[in-house]
Amino acid sequence: MDATYWHRQQADKPLFSDLLWSRPETKLTAGKLLVIGGNVHGFASPATAFTIAAKAGAGSIRILLPDSLQKTVSKIMPEAEFAPSTPSGSFAGQALDMFLEQATWADGVLLAGDFGRNSETAILLEKFVSKSDGLITITRDGVDYFTHLTDPILHRSQTTMVLSIAQLQALAVHAHFKLAFTFDMDLIHLVEALHIFTSSHQVNIIVKHLDTILVAVGGQVSTTKTTLEQETAWRLSTAAQASVWWMQNKTTPFEALTTAVIQTLID
Repeated sequence: MDATYWHRQQADKPLFSDLLWSRPETKLTAGKLLVIGGNVHGFASPATAFTIAAKAGAGSIRILLPDSLQKTVSKIMPEAEFAPSTPSGSFAGQALDMFLEQATWADGVLLAGDFGRNSETAILLEKFVSKSDGLITITRDGVDYFTHLTDPILHRSQTTMVLSIAQLQALAVHAHFKLAFTFDMDLIHLVEALHIFTSSHQVNIIVKHLDTILVAVGGQVSTTKTTLEQETAWRLSTAAQASVWWMQNKTTPFEALTTAVIQTLID
C-alpha cells in the first residue's frame, strides 16, 4: 500500500502543531460561526455545539432555531434567533432567506442536528446548501438529509461531513462508489477507500471506526486514536471543533480538521 497519503497522528503529538501556536489573538479575528439546528422536540445538539464552539475559540457565534422553540428557549438562550417553522415544529421552507442572510454574516456554518424528519425541512436544507457558497459542516441527523442527495454535497467544494460509518456507507452507495464501506473493514482498507473517495469527490469526511477518528480531504487521510466511546458525543463535539478550526484556517482544511480532532480529545 502506498502510504504517502496516510498521516498518523498521536494524541500527544499533533501533526500540525504550528496551527496550535498561531491561533487568532482577538475575538475580532477568531471568526464568526452560525449554528443551525433543532425542532420542537429538542435542541440539545445546537445548544451543545454552541457551547463547544465557544470553548474552541470562535470569535462570535449565532444560533438559529425554529420558532416553534421560541417560547421554550428564548429565556434560557437569549442569544438565539428564530426562523419560520412547519406546523410539526421543524424548519419551514420560508426559513431559507433567513438561513442565507445569516450565512452571509458568518465565516462558517454548522448544521448541528436535531432537525427531525420532515420533507419540507429536507427541501430547505438542500436549497440552502446549493445556494450558500461558504464553509458548511454537517453532522448528526443533518447528514441523513444528504446521503441520497449526492450531487449538491459531493461536488460542493466547501463541505465537511462528520458522520457515522452507517451514514458514510449510505452516502457511498447513492454515489455509486465502487468500494463498500463496511463495519468490519480493517483500518488499512478504510484509509484506502477514503483516499479514493475524497480524491474523486470534493466533500471532506470525518468518521470514527472502532478506536480511530479518520479525516479525509482531497485524498489525504489522517488517523488519530481515540478513547471517545459514545457515538453521538464524538460526532457533535468533533463537528463543533472542526467548524471553528476550519473557519480559522480556510486555506488548509486538511490540517485544520486534523488538528480539530486533537482538540476534541483534549477538551
